[in-house]
Amino acid sequence: MFYSLIIPVYNRPEDIREVLEGLVQQTYSNFEVIVVESGSTIKSDQVVADFQNHLNVRYAPTGNHGQGFSRNFGMEQAQGDYFIILDSDIIVPSEYLQHVHEGIQQQQLDAFGGPDRGHASFTPVQKAVDFALTSFLTTAGTRGQKKQVGEYHPRSFNMGFSREVYEATGGYRLPNCGEDIDLSIRIHQQGFTVGLIPKAFIYHKRKRTLAGFWQQMVWFGKSRINLARLFPGSLKPIYFLPLAFYAYLILTLLLVIAIPLLGKWLLAMLGFYAIAVVIEGALRYKSLRVGILSIFTAFTVFLGYGYGLVKYYFQQSEPYTHPAEAL
Repeated sequence: MFYSLIIPVYNRPEDIREVLEGLVQQTYSNFEVIVVESGSTIKSDQVVADFQNHLNVRYAPTGNHGQGFSRNFGMEQAQGDYFIILDSDIIVPSEYLQHVHEGIQQQQLDAFGGPDRGHASFTPVQKAVDFALTSFLTTAGTRGQKKQVGEYHPRSFNMGFSREVYEATGGYRLPNCGEDIDLSIRIHQQGFTVGLIPKAFIYHKRKRTLAGFWQQMVWFGKSRINLARLFPGSLKPIYFLPLAFYAYLILTLLLVIAIPLLGKWLLAMLGFYAIAVVIEGALRYKSLRVGILSIFTAFTVFLGYGYGLVKYYFQQSEPYTHPAEAL
């Protein structure tokens, strides 16, 4: 089977270089790469040119229309039987495509998703962010796993689907903020077979700053609201659990003033949670510093996501443009 790898990039020439270096090392070789330059001011054209003699790679510049529409632009030019969507801020293991190919064949998948992992080269902040996104203490460890709320929905940092799926769905219809889940839902609705390939993992570079991670979590909350407007009834109560964290903090502060004994008990429970986060984070990454930073990233998951939910829940619905109209 011939695969087309679609990789949008925005102002990340060194990141795309690292992606292409990993693709040169693939044990499965029947593929092409399309690097979509999404309106960048810092271009990656020379980086792509450096790999012309080592990869079947093309450079496809377009405007800054959002990552969803940039992926569509790449797929319009793709020649593969199967499209694989990757982010530009990843490290690709040498056997990645081999695992993808075997997983698709064994499970007879029309569409797949793969997990993401942290890498030893990550900074302490990136490792703490990785902890917050993957720990049972924060996201119940469901990211990139089979245990999901409802159906399994691949994410665009590491997902793929057949040309038939692309032609049936039309690709992405949102530029960002939930564009991958929207597509995954529509793939399910059309009766295609979707599954996780556990061995097809990539190393996903996490946000380098706490401020950047906060913004990412706010956008995750916005994505959930976008999806609820597209698919009425999809906003399940479990998605509002981060708001329970807000309620807990507010209640604790009020009781510390009004009923000090009860307030201190609730505060102690929060302290036990923080200690558990420090211990797990420190043990996982063998670093007390990462464990301490994980407190901040764990709280950011709840507070940032919850803030995004509330902020965009009360904003008017944002119209979206069909990809064909944006390019």
